[in-house]
Amino acid sequence: MLLNLRRAILASTVFFLVLGLAYGLAGTAVSQVLFPHQANGSLTSYGSTLIGQNWPGPEWFQGRPSATVNAAGHADPYDAMASGAANLGPRSKALEEAVARRAALLRKEGITPTSGLVTSSGSGLDPDISPGDAYAQVVAVARARHLQVATVRAVVASHVVGPQLGFLGAPYVNVLALNVALSRLG
Repeated sequence: MLLNLRRAILASTVFFLVLGLAYGLAGTAVSQVLFPHQANGSLTSYGSTLIGQNWPGPEWFQGRPSATVNAAGHADPYDAMASGAANLGPRSKALEEAVARRAALLRKEGITPTSGLVTSSGSGLDPDISPGDAYAQVVAVARARHLQVATVRAVVASHVVGPQLGFLGAPYVNVLALNVALSRLG
């Protein structure tokens, strides 16, 4: 029995060291080398580049709408603790009404609604928009900030990120990075 107890303690210690410590440290090391931005977090003095946020007013580029809802069932824009899709199907009356409401708000600000600006992402927290979504807002943002349209268009063009490795995914624009660059223009 004492021999079995020693074996059990030895096996537990070995598995703790290998799976509890070495595996965790190896995962951390690999993530630091391959994905340092994501591994170290994305918080800046302006917000997170990995989680969408609310940008009120026509002087800012708008991201995809948030689909997050708090525990009480109330809309809580871009709450990372409430990540999840709205789960509304294509024939949903609630989805149709939400899209119409968002489109009306965009038109009121002088923005031509695009599908990416009126529908939320799967997580409800997407920080990125398509280049087309960004370019659809250029005229309205330039007007609100009293800037030349060409200047704002150039800021958008400089923030378009291509597909990973040249072929994985679609080009996108990070809304936080774009608005930070815009704020530096004045």
